[in-house]
Amino acid sequence: MIEQFVEHFTYAGIFLVLFVAGLGVPIPEELPIAAAAALAAQGIVKWWIALPVCFVAVLAGDVVLYWVGHHWGERILEWRLVRRILTKSREAKLLDGYRRHGMKIVFTARYIMGLRAAAFLTAGIAKYPFWKFLAVDGGAALIGVPLGFGLAHVLTEQLYSLARETYRWERWLVLLGVFVFVGWLAYLVNRRLKKDRQIAEVLPERRAGGSQPPSPML
Repeated sequence: MIEQFVEHFTYAGIFLVLFVAGLGVPIPEELPIAAAAALAAQGIVKWWIALPVCFVAVLAGDVVLYWVGHHWGERILEWRLVRRILTKSREAKLLDGYRRHGMKIVFTARYIMGLRAAAFLTAGIAKYPFWKFLAVDGGAALIGVPLGFGLAHVLTEQLYSLARETYRWERWLVLLGVFVFVGWLAYLVNRRLKKDRQIAEVLPERRAGGSQPPSPML
């Protein structure tokens, strides 16, 4: 009874965190996806449920952003919260980019945290066809989410397997290694956030110039 409650609450928690991250909250999607994979590796949740939950949560947040922009149009720029992620200058660049390279912007923005929310809001404002938006965004998520989940799942299994096979004092070394890895991951995430903010400012201009999109970072 308790185990089932914890399991279902965990699924809801995974969905909620990823959904909120998709709405523009500065939470890297990789972290809750990795956490879900780690829980699956420990047997707390079932991977064949957790993985679809991650995918649906990611896509749900993107669709909400699209329909907010589609329904309210440029009026959302009057909202203080929206102005933090979608300034008028950024909207103008993205609108111009959607006229030229809509599919490329949707696909690339799925992997760039600093651009994702602004790009998907603008897709709605620009009345970019919803079926195209859903197909391209869903295709990008279908690549990124399972890949990130799978890597985190394998890594967690390897760490737990190593810990079970070592002596007690060696487990402390393993634990230390985990902390070092987490610190290194936090450093990479922080560096990525800074880089994403820079890319978010110049991406529409690059699209207009016909340059190739940057490689997705998973």
